[in-house]
Amino acid sequence: MARVMGERGDVVPLLAEVFRAYGYEGASLARISEGTGLGKGSIYNFFPGGKEEMAAAVLADIDHWFRDQVFQPLRAGAGADPGVADMLTAVGRYFLSGRKVCLVGVFALGHERDRFAAKVRAYFAEWIDALAVALERGGRAADVARELAEDAVGAIQGALVLARAADEPELFMRTLERLRRRLA
Repeated sequence: MARVMGERGDVVPLLAEVFRAYGYEGASLARISEGTGLGKGSIYNFFPGGKEEMAAAVLADIDHWFRDQVFQPLRAGAGADPGVADMLTAVGRYFLSGRKVCLVGVFALGHERDRFAAKVRAYFAEWIDALAVALERGGRAADVARELAEDAVGAIQGALVLARAADEPELFMRTLERLRRRLA
């Protein structure tokens, strides 16, 4: 039986999990319906633009969460160390300690890359920029801060892939701990 949901925002996290599991191309209407518990009519009522609108809503939700929980605290923090530590804690929580893949990363690697290229590019660029600002505030030279920020975001994304491939979420958490020490 189809589920009844009152607000579009209630559907977005469920859609994220469908896209996370199947990618954009693999997220058929049947899988979306199964993952959300909604019938086709309800899905199109919330998202008349179809799957592309659904994916855009999911990416916007992710963007909002990261801006609120990661990017803004890195930029506004009183010092680099608390901001970086808070970022790593938030990232560990968001990715369920390595049990959840990065959906933006999935979109960056799949056939949908070109369709959402601007959103994907902006997400990673903003993360690197915010982290570089925090590292500069902590006394690192601008070029060193930028390199460290690129390395850190790359390490986080790579650790998510490795943890998933090895079925070892602890690998992700060990990577975050090494980053905590390296960026301090």
